[in-house]
Amino acid sequence: MKMISKYSKFVPYLYFIAVIVYWFTDVNKSSGITAYPILLFGIPFIWQLIKPSKKLNFTLGITFVCISSYLILAYLSDLFNIITLTSATKQFIIYGGLFVAANFIMALWMIRNSIKRSF
Repeated sequence: MKMISKYSKFVPYLYFIAVIVYWFTDVNKSSGITAYPILLFGIPFIWQLIKPSKKLNFTLGITFVCISSYLILAYLSDLFNIITLTSATKQFIIYGGLFVAANFIMALWMIRNSIKRSF
């Protein structure tokens, strides 16, 4: 249990790195070399794994809470405008909802980690 609590602070960074890698591979299939700038988004998260910084952690947390809040609003507005529910629409609702919720939870987790370290 001690080991789990020791490494649990790295979960949000690994999550966002995994999302960036998935986004890169998905765009790389269709766009080729123009997808490589996407990998630059992973630098702050990798930096937090190597050399943690309270300010960077708090900045990343606040930034992604704002982005996730916008994603939640966009997801809900898209959800309410859907009239017919096809199987692809239902799949979008499930995966989109999980993605939006996971982003929000991970951003809050980063903020919680930075607040916990400051006290």
